[in-house]
Amino acid sequence: MAAHIKLGFVPTRRSVFSAPDAIKYRNLTADRLKELGIDFVDITDINSEGLLFDDSHVGKIVEKFRREKVDGIILAHCNFGTEYLCARVAKELGLPVLLWGPLDEAPLPDGTRLRDTQCGLFATGKVLRRFRVPFTYLTNCRLSDPVFERGLRDFMAVCNVVRTFRHIRILQMGPRPFDFWTTMCNEGELLERFNIQLSPIPLPELTREVRRLLAEHGAQEELKFLQDHTIVKINPNKVETVAALAKAMKNLIEKYGCQAGAIQCWTALQGELGIMPCAANAILNDLGIPVVCETDIHGAITALLAEAACMNDSRSFFADWTVRHPTNPNGELLQHCGPWPISIAKEKPELTCPIAFDDEGSLSAEAKPGDKLTLIRFDGDNGEYSLLLGNAKSVEGPKILGTYMWVEVENIKRLEEKIVTGPYIHHCVGVYKDVVPILYEACKYIGIKPDLYDPIEEDVKAYLRGE
Repeated sequence: MAAHIKLGFVPTRRSVFSAPDAIKYRNLTADRLKELGIDFVDITDINSEGLLFDDSHVGKIVEKFRREKVDGIILAHCNFGTEYLCARVAKELGLPVLLWGPLDEAPLPDGTRLRDTQCGLFATGKVLRRFRVPFTYLTNCRLSDPVFERGLRDFMAVCNVVRTFRHIRILQMGPRPFDFWTTMCNEGELLERFNIQLSPIPLPELTREVRRLLAEHGAQEELKFLQDHTIVKINPNKVETVAALAKAMKNLIEKYGCQAGAIQCWTALQGELGIMPCAANAILNDLGIPVVCETDIHGAITALLAEAACMNDSRSFFADWTVRHPTNPNGELLQHCGPWPISIAKEKPELTCPIAFDDEGSLSAEAKPGDKLTLIRFDGDNGEYSLLLGNAKSVEGPKILGTYMWVEVENIKRLEEKIVTGPYIHHCVGVYKDVVPILYEACKYIGIKPDLYDPIEEDVKAYLRGE
């Protein structure tokens, strides 16, 4: 289900410019937001004009927006605007801010200028900086310009990323595998710096829930999903165990109030249940509940950010960077044992054994092609965190086992060097959409550094400013 974002609409004016024209553009902007289907909270009950221009309005606006639980605010400069009042509202709320104003019309025949909107935007940008308020700028444009709608919808996606990041709770199912030192994380630092919370449970709590469901045949929906959407090549009893594991993880994720999970997928689980969890992970990944392998907490965070940037209506896939393409000089294999969403498979996947293990329960399928993929990785060490991000496209390549996709990037050597020198590891998350500008912009609000693996920063900035 696509994410729902509610915006706080703060139209503003300044007394020395035309109040009637500010009111006119306040109304025109509100009408355009309604026409676009944007859910927004107005301030028409704050004063008769529905505009911010006096200090007495600030507290009332802040109180209303908090009560209405808005996800971001639009500072719409309907004439010059009152920059310090805009900054006070934004500072109090601590939400993503869209700074924008409608393009000025020509001066009147006598030389009078009615609004001076652009000049006011310059002023507000400076004062927001003084208040240390990060903001997104939507270029000074007409309400009918395509860039207006695009900028609004991109900003809503940014709001969704920020809202997601600020409320992350991940179910950690078991410690990381001993051999995977790469997936260690600093739980205390994630909580202290970002309010990212982990809910660790031991594997026996998970396996008890699996056995309860098996005894009660309580995972029939998941079982039917596997039977309908995969080519089953494993023991029927194991299929039911895979289904029960998916249901058990979903139950525990809901019990602990989490949005995603990270599981110790080997080797203790195989001794307890006799299966790999890959296909069970795939079921939840198809439901928009990311579950990642090898207790990779940073990987689960990455998956949540990727899906949030897509407004939660596109499924992500958790992959290994593995080997170079045998013939394409900038090609690379993205692969994992079988946890990718079934919905992104090119053909009906096989429910089978993974490439490196004898236990049953993984999927094998090539992913469908994509011309504009986004690949990302949230990671950090030594107290510094960043978001690796960039684009790729799928290409033809040899068949392999597991869930996989061959991709081509602009410069594989440059990407390889970034991953090796860190703070990244061999895991990434992909989505079938170009959300690089969304994630780049969101980084300013969540306090991490965007790290583009191709030199496209100026292109991203140009897109964001409406070029």
